[in-house]
Amino acid sequence: MTSGLWELVLQGVWVTIQLLVFSSLLAAGVSFVVGIARTHHLWIVRFLAGVYTEVFRGTSALVMIFWVFFVLPPAFGWQLVPMWAGTLALGLTYGAYGSEIVRGALGAVDPSQKEGGIALSFTPWQRMRLIMLPQAVPEMIPPFSNLLIELLKGTALVSIMGMGDLAFSGNLVRLALQESAEIYTYILLIYFVIAFLLTRVMRGLEKKLKAGVGKTPPKREAAAPEPAGIGGVR
Repeated sequence: MTSGLWELVLQGVWVTIQLLVFSSLLAAGVSFVVGIARTHHLWIVRFLAGVYTEVFRGTSALVMIFWVFFVLPPAFGWQLVPMWAGTLALGLTYGAYGSEIVRGALGAVDPSQKEGGIALSFTPWQRMRLIMLPQAVPEMIPPFSNLLIELLKGTALVSIMGMGDLAFSGNLVRLALQESAEIYTYILLIYFVIAFLLTRVMRGLEKKLKAGVGKTPPKREAAAPEPAGIGGVR
């Protein structure tokens, strides 16, 4: 490929990374808000959070992008740029999946921890912030890592809006060169490298968070030598 075509691909990589960052931040916020709401003591809060989760988990991310970009703007008289339409659709969709991760991790915390917070006269928010979340968040990292990889792959859906992400740019290069195998192989490798780097970062974050709550596995110590017998005979 020529330098100009490589520049087009790199621009697509940058757009994909931006979309991944924005949509993952939105998805993370939605995950925690809705996930915590699923554990609320008021049934109406749990019900509304459950409705949101089921609606967005039960709809296609591709159709949601269509809806946000083509259906929603005319209804309100304004138009979203592709970047923010993609961010909104992907963030809300994957946030619904993430909310189940948060709910499950909070539910896995030992009930005695919550009871201890009640005994200390902590408010519900203090119990959540000081007791529940510090223990639950490290357990969320592995499933969140998988969800982040899925979100990365989901960013390719925004190419239907004509947005110049990696998938869209790669297709333009393919049309210019009339070479499918080489171009799509490069695109696959780029997605793999980004996903691999994300996995490494998430694993490092998991180790750091688990070390903060004392869940780091103990290092193996060398076995102590057996005491020598009389004359050095064991």
